[in-house]
Amino acid sequence: MTPNTEEKPDRQGKEIILASGSPYRAQLMRNAGLEFSVMRPDVDERLIEDSLGDSEISSADLAEVLAISKARSVSESKPHAVVIGCDQTLNLGDETLHKPANMDEAARRLLQLSGRTHDLNSAICLLRQGETLWSHVSICHITFRKLDPGYVGRYLALAGDRVLSTVGAYHVEGPGIQLIERIEGDFFSVMGLPLFPLLEKLRENNLIDH
Repeated sequence: MTPNTEEKPDRQGKEIILASGSPYRAQLMRNAGLEFSVMRPDVDERLIEDSLGDSEISSADLAEVLAISKARSVSESKPHAVVIGCDQTLNLGDETLHKPANMDEAARRLLQLSGRTHDLNSAICLLRQGETLWSHVSICHITFRKLDPGYVGRYLALAGDRVLSTVGAYHVEGPGIQLIERIEGDFFSVMGLPLFPLLEKLRENNLIDH
């Protein structure tokens, strides 16, 4: 399936493509004044994870593999552009968790995270002509306050099924911020885009103004 182009590039000769369907990542980049286009990668995340077999890959390394895979799927059709790939994984201890399939699973996920600290691993990379120019993983530690089932139900009713688009069943830029007691790490990375490292690498590659 051919990736779906949503916006047109603005920088002739320095085309930047965000290989992500996340509106939050795109908005962060727009807010930073970046000129780019968006193409949704055609990648089966679970198939890639299954292909790794019993390699015991860490959650952070998995995020990096998925980010590069997404960028490569777009780079194949736009070889001369610089493609930004992103992915975010969540681990609770040694267990890598995946997006909840429905609201019941979302409720169980939140109660599983209640009163505990989990890691959000936000991977980002730059590819050109299918080759990785740079990759990076930012790890943030998120501690949830103690949640009771009644509050979880009310939160999910307020947040709606958009929570199913994230592994933790919450968005910090919405009412999900009320679930959290403490964040250790870069707030942009919690939102899925390590923005400061990205801007630095774009400057190093003369893709944005110094």
